[in-house]
Amino acid sequence: MIPRLKPQLDWRELAAALRPPRSDDVARFERAFAREMGQRHAVAFPYGRTGLALLLEAMGLRNAEVICPAYTCVVVPHAIVVSGNEPVFVDSSEADFNMDLDLAEAAISPRTGALVATSIFGYPVDLEKLEAIRSRHPALRVIQDCAHSFAAEWRGRAVQRAGDAAIFGLNISKLITSIFGGMVTTDDEVLAARLRDLRRQRVRAPSLAKSVRRLLYILAVYPTFWGPAYGLVNRLERRGLLDRFVKYYDDAAIDMPADYLEGLTAVEARVGIAQLRKYRGIVARRRSIAEFYGERLATLEWLQLPPRIEGATYSHYVPRVKDRGAVMTQALEAGVQLGEIIEYSVPEMAAYRGRAGASRPCPVAGQMARSTINLPVCGGLAGASRTVAALTGRRP
Repeated sequence: MIPRLKPQLDWRELAAALRPPRSDDVARFERAFAREMGQRHAVAFPYGRTGLALLLEAMGLRNAEVICPAYTCVVVPHAIVVSGNEPVFVDSSEADFNMDLDLAEAAISPRTGALVATSIFGYPVDLEKLEAIRSRHPALRVIQDCAHSFAAEWRGRAVQRAGDAAIFGLNISKLITSIFGGMVTTDDEVLAARLRDLRRQRVRAPSLAKSVRRLLYILAVYPTFWGPAYGLVNRLERRGLLDRFVKYYDDAAIDMPADYLEGLTAVEARVGIAQLRKYRGIVARRRSIAEFYGERLATLEWLQLPPRIEGATYSHYVPRVKDRGAVMTQALEAGVQLGEIIEYSVPEMAAYRGRAGASRPCPVAGQMARSTINLPVCGGLAGASRTVAALTGRRP
């Protein structure tokens, strides 16, 4: 079976995970990450959402409004709330899945402290529009959410560098992974120092038990995504028997993982370093697969293909369909698992309905939540060919 997502792991990550720890593993990962992203500082956290919560605190924001997309991973507004601030949701643009920046500017109020600019699915945010907003609102802090994009580029400029700081998620579903983990990057010396001080104060050292759990987790990933075994995994997932492992949110709760203030482990850092060495190759393959899909699926009238934007990194390839369930069933019968990626608009969720920041209408975000479908971008061209065959009803 072709899985909807699969971490790009081989013997190198396994060897890194099993290698004896060094006292500077996390620091080495931070330096390597900063170099790859072209920034002065990278500060590691147990989760990207931990990094965002402490970043807002390091910026001195409390009881402020933080503008963010309605169509985004729910962990972003969760972190904003946990930091003592209020997320203000803005609808999406039809052009590229990202937040509509014209609507974002209209949402700025005297209480607005920051704007989280998400380059969702690897589509770079429009940096020219973003800079125009900053020029008119110079006190506004801009945080680039690069959990999907990493070093996506807007007209040759890396998005992570166009703001006060950038946040990255590094869990097993991301472009590159450190098992779990997250990173904040910045070129601001003062902000980096504040962030490290807060980490020392608030984030405790990882326990041996957590290190063992992370090692066991990555060891389990290899057989889980092995082709002959993945069919069984998929059946268990569809019956809800793996929700404890694969469902990352509760529609009615604003929460964080129990260990969100327990530091990144050395084993995660070593795996992250091994993944960084593959980063450019991973992105190149995803771009070629996106190009392949764009060419081979263009004639399907019932499939609205995503935009083709230079500089996108394609963490996910997400067409839109009217009957997502039927399409997923058709593909599954052909041995291809398709996915629902961000199958919600956050202000429609029970946990956020009625909050002040969820008062603006977000119809486009709601439509995207119900119509996007994720095609595999991790199985090479052979996997993409099988996916095309599954969707067109032809043999590859």
